[in-house]
Amino acid sequence: MQYQNVCLETISCTLPEEIVTSAEIEARLEPLYRRLRLPEGRLELMTGISERRFWPVGTTITEQSIESGGKALRAAGIDPRCVGALVHGSVCRDHLEPATASGVHHGLDLPAACMVYDVSNACLGLLNGVVQVANMIELGQIRAGLVVGTESGRGLVETTIDQLNRDTSLSRRDIKLAFASLTIGSGSAAILLTDREVSRTGNRLLGGAVRTATDFCNLCQSGRDESGGDQMQPLMWTDAERLMHEGVAAAKETFADFLAEINWDAAEIDKTFCHQVGRAHQKLLFEALGLDPAIDYPTIRRLGNTGSVALPTAAAIGIEQGHLRPNDHVALLGIGSGINVLMLGVDWQTSPVDREVSGKQTEPQTVAARR
Repeated sequence: MQYQNVCLETISCTLPEEIVTSAEIEARLEPLYRRLRLPEGRLELMTGISERRFWPVGTTITEQSIESGGKALRAAGIDPRCVGALVHGSVCRDHLEPATASGVHHGLDLPAACMVYDVSNACLGLLNGVVQVANMIELGQIRAGLVVGTESGRGLVETTIDQLNRDTSLSRRDIKLAFASLTIGSGSAAILLTDREVSRTGNRLLGGAVRTATDFCNLCQSGRDESGGDQMQPLMWTDAERLMHEGVAAAKETFADFLAEINWDAAEIDKTFCHQVGRAHQKLLFEALGLDPAIDYPTIRRLGNTGSVALPTAAAIGIEQGHLRPNDHVALLGIGSGINVLMLGVDWQTSPVDREVSGKQTEPQTVAARR
């Protein structure tokens, strides 16, 4: 896929205040650790995750997505009435029906002519939404579109802890399938895309490549289909080691297509933002792609695996912290269970954050329809 008229205008994120350390989770797993004689510190040692965050009990997915979406609109200076599409792409949602995007649309006061729907594709949902919005912009159907999502990890972690402590039949081998669930954290992110003609940043989305390896769709599976609300009691079983190796193998194949599609060499990539799984995953991925890990911006140690919002959250924080410079070639490297891989390239120029800091923030602009 290639784009000529799409800009990645801004990326924003919202993080919970409550921090839960890996040591605290292990303390709650004391019955399991005692029974199987597991060493303390195992969780952080194996994953590289020292802490993750949870929303307050009772928090809805909709309200946090509204918060992140509003941040993106304000940072870009785009009038909400000019948004032509809203895609909600996280695994978690408030209801099976209606689409969580409907509540976010209402909360952001977006126009009635705005297309609204949810997309679900494990950890790739928000990036899939980016492609769909970019396609609409490229076709001239809309001038601006917003992709949002919020993940809530408390339910999965709490249910996993309870299950591991209650089921005394579990062996060391068995608990490996549940271990990845203990890495999950919460977060929210939003990505605003605009037509190149009205962009204030000039951060062009150049295109990308996609590849699937669905022979391995059973390596990471949850229980029955459920919404992501407070009453959710999910369980997930993951063959983490095999998923890591098969996912990296699929990423390596996709990477070759990605470079060819946007006419880059690997050496031309200045910065990356990746899905945040664990320390071992990042190391193996960058070795397979022949990239220097120093160009990446990892957040896994402090935020854990926040699913579909992990990559855009890393990008939002990295941008705010000055990870990107004008004319950087930026690769967004997304991998999700299924297995699905989506890689996108951005020619980065500037961030709306830069203008806010410099005091040059302007009034929200109205985006006229393309003629």
